[in-house]
Amino acid sequence: MTDRIAPRLVLAALLSATGAFVSEPARAQQPAPPAAEAPVAPAPVPTAPAEPAPAAQAPAVDPAAQPPGTQAPAQAAAPPARPRPPRPAPPPRVTAISTDPQPTYGPQTVAVTQAALASYRQIAQRGGWGTLPTTLRLSKGQRGADVARLKRRLALEGDLNPAEAGSDVFDEATFAAVQRFQRRVGLLPSGLVAAATLRQLNIPAEARVRALEKSLERLADSRFAFGQRYVVVNIPAAAAEAIEGGVVRRRHVVIVGKQAHASPMVESRLTVVNFNPTWTIPTSIIKRDIIPRMRRNPATLANMRVRILDRSGNEVSPASIDWSTERAVNYTLRQDPGAGNSLGRVRIDMPNTEAVFMHDTPSRGLFQSDSRTLSSGCVRVADVSDFVTWLLAPQGFTKEQVVEGMTQTQRRDVRLTQAVPVSWVYLTGWAAPDGTVQFRDDIYGWDAPGAPPQRVVRPAPRPAQPPVDIAPQVQQAPPPQPNFFDSIFGGQRNTPSADARF
Repeated sequence: MTDRIAPRLVLAALLSATGAFVSEPARAQQPAPPAAEAPVAPAPVPTAPAEPAPAAQAPAVDPAAQPPGTQAPAQAAAPPARPRPPRPAPPPRVTAISTDPQPTYGPQTVAVTQAALASYRQIAQRGGWGTLPTTLRLSKGQRGADVARLKRRLALEGDLNPAEAGSDVFDEATFAAVQRFQRRVGLLPSGLVAAATLRQLNIPAEARVRALEKSLERLADSRFAFGQRYVVVNIPAAAAEAIEGGVVRRRHVVIVGKQAHASPMVESRLTVVNFNPTWTIPTSIIKRDIIPRMRRNPATLANMRVRILDRSGNEVSPASIDWSTERAVNYTLRQDPGAGNSLGRVRIDMPNTEAVFMHDTPSRGLFQSDSRTLSSGCVRVADVSDFVTWLLAPQGFTKEQVVEGMTQTQRRDVRLTQAVPVSWVYLTGWAAPDGTVQFRDDIYGWDAPGAPPQRVVRPAPRPAQPPVDIAPQVQQAPPPQPNFFDSIFGGQRNTPSADARF
C-alpha cells in the first residue's frame, strides 16, 4: 500500500510545482490596477496640423518566459511616421533703408525738388522711357539687345553716363548704375535686374512727375521749424531719421499705419519719453476691435492684461458689461505695462490732435517685412533704445541707462529738457540737396488723380487766455500854476501831491 501511495504523492507534488511555475509568468503579464490619474494640462493650440498618434503597441513579452509549446503574441507594427513638410522659406527681403547722410526733408527740399520736377517734365514731354520685358533677368557680364535697352533707360534718369550707354555689354559701369537706381527707389542695391527692379524701371515718367508734384503740394502746407536737432518720418519709405547739424545721425526702420488707418502727416515736438508705459485703448479701437473680439471670446481682455476702469477709477469686471452693445466706450480700457504691452517698453509723446505717437512694439519681427503698413496709425520704431538714447543724450543719458529703464517694471516718465521738432511727411518723390532724386511707392494712393488733399496735423491750439482786469488808472490833477508871489517870497503850498494821497 505504501509502495502505491508514494509515487502518487511524488506525481502530485510535481504537478503542483509545474502549475506554480506556469501561473507566475501569467500573473506577471496581468495589467496592474489603474493608479489615480494626474491632472492633465490643456494642450496648446497647434500652429500646424498635428500628425496622427501611432497605434498603441502590445506590451513586449520575453519568449524565454513563455511556457513550452506556447508562441509569443505578434506585436502590432507601427505605421511609418509621415515626414513633416518643410516650412517654406521666407521671401528674400527686397526693400532697404537708405544710408545717405542727407535728410529726406530739410530746408532745401522744396527748392531742389522743384528743380527735379522741371527735369522730369522734360523727360515726359520727350516721350518718357518705355518699358522693358518683365521676364528679364540681367546681371553683370551679359550682353545683347536687352542690355542695350537697359543702359539707355538708365542714362535717361542720369544713373548711367550717356557716353557709356552705347554698347550692349553689362559692364562694371552698368552694374554701378543699376545699384544707384536701386538705392534711389528704396531697393537693396544688388546690381541684379529682376522683378522688383524691373517694376520700378517700368513706372512711367508721367507717374514720376505726378509723385514730385503731389509731394510738393503736400509740403506747401508745412510750417515746420527746422532746428539743430529734429526728427523726420517719411511714411511711404517707412523710415525715421534723427537729424543733427543737417546730417542724418541715425536712420530707423519703422512700421506705419495700414491703408485703412493711415498715419497722418504731423508737425509737432517730441516732449516726453515714457518708459514701461500703460496703454489706454482709444475709443475707435474699442469699437472696431475690442468689442467684436469680446463677443467671440470673453477672455480677450484678461489675456491682454487689460483692466476696465469706471469714471471714478474703480476696476470693473468685464462680465458686468453688455458686449452686445457699445457700452464699453463709456469706460477706460487700460493695458498694464510689461513685455506684452502693445506699446512695447517705451512710448514717445508728441502732442497733436490725432493722438498719434512713436513707440516700441513687442512684435519686433515685423520690422523684417518689406511691406510695413501694419499699425493703426502710430509709428513703431526699430532699435528704439538707440533712438531714445539719441533723444536723451543732451540730458546725459547713456545707452545702458536707457536699456535699464526699458527693462524695469515701473513706469517712468522723462521729459525732454529741450523738445525735439518732429515731422511725419508723405514724400513719394523728392530731391536731396545734392540733386539725387528719390522715389517711393504711393502706399495710401494719395498721389492718384482726384485724391483729396491731406492736411497736416498739429498740436491743438492753446485756448485764449481770459482778459486780465486792469484797475482804472487814477487821474492825477494837473499841477497848480506857479504863483507869482510864491515864487518871489517862497510861499508854501498846503495841497498834498497825488503821490502822497495814494
